[in-house]
Amino acid sequence: MDNTDVTLVNVAELAFDTSNPRLVEFGLSEDSTSDEIIRILWNAMDVEELVMSIAASGFFRHEPLIVTQEDGKRTVIEGNRRLAAVKLLLKPQSLPKIGSKIPAISASRKKALQEIPVVLDTRQGAWRYLGFKHVNGPAKWGSYAKAHYIANVHRNYSASLRDIANQIGDTHKTVQRLFRGLMVIEQAEYENRFNREDRWHKHFYFSHLYTGLDYPSISAFIGLRPEVDENKQPVPNERLEHLGELCRWLYGSKREELRPLIVSQNPHLRQLDRVLASSEALAALRDSESLGYAYELSRPASTVFEESLLGAKRYLQKARSMLSTGYNSSEDLLRIAGSVADLADDLYSEMERKRDPEKRKRGNRISENF
Repeated sequence: MDNTDVTLVNVAELAFDTSNPRLVEFGLSEDSTSDEIIRILWNAMDVEELVMSIAASGFFRHEPLIVTQEDGKRTVIEGNRRLAAVKLLLKPQSLPKIGSKIPAISASRKKALQEIPVVLDTRQGAWRYLGFKHVNGPAKWGSYAKAHYIANVHRNYSASLRDIANQIGDTHKTVQRLFRGLMVIEQAEYENRFNREDRWHKHFYFSHLYTGLDYPSISAFIGLRPEVDENKQPVPNERLEHLGELCRWLYGSKREELRPLIVSQNPHLRQLDRVLASSEALAALRDSESLGYAYELSRPASTVFEESLLGAKRYLQKARSMLSTGYNSSEDLLRIAGSVADLADDLYSEMERKRDPEKRKRGNRISENF
């Protein structure tokens, strides 16, 4: 940071940062009120634990907020959760539903919280510290907030992605990959291939895309350029239709009543990657078949056969172990067991013939003689 001098500032003079990447992730804007911001911070970002800590121990002076002077306001660019905690302790009645959970504090503690320590700085002066702390350091943001912050630094301060990575100690191309993921989403929206507000789930799971772009077949499906390319249009025009399909598979559509295919990254992203590598499986997916069905089509027949056989063996062994206590002399179950035995005999015979073609020929000659 350019300035490390700590000064005390009245809490009433401090404003929340409506452009904070974590708040932007929850759909807040410059018009959002302090009460709206506090509710989001309370419900989604564990402000309650800070309230309890500050109520018990006071505000730690060695952890000042970072504040910038802009548009006639003192805006907190680092420490919005702590600011929310202090505001709630000073005026719990301002938000009744939350205020009922705020512990009462002594008059002396309340007086001490009227002013809290801050460091005055500029956004440009503080970006390296904030980037290290929240992108690659001890207090990591979510992937979308990280990507949003990196893009802001890249755009506003003309910092290259390589320079940002070097400044925050990133040795794993995380900066480049996050930026690329955000550019893909922004390109999809700009080209009207995706509407973030139309997604199925309320929460925007940016990490589905950010992680999925590292899978080779997903990347190839949209013709993705390398992560080191700072291009703001990482998907070529001829693959924009594919990009729209990918976004619908990842995020669904409320308007089309389409649920997303990706429920959890593991195993669904891996399955989607396999499907996109198979023309038959991809055709099934486009024909509204389930991801599970399309994935089975993408797998080698030999693998499916082996897993099916081993699975059948496990289930038969389990049934055998439960025979004495689980079988109630039902004739229907006995017939099912007979069908299973017939299938097993037929399967074994066909496998044996395939394994020994000469034996099959001998068997055919014997049949012809009769």
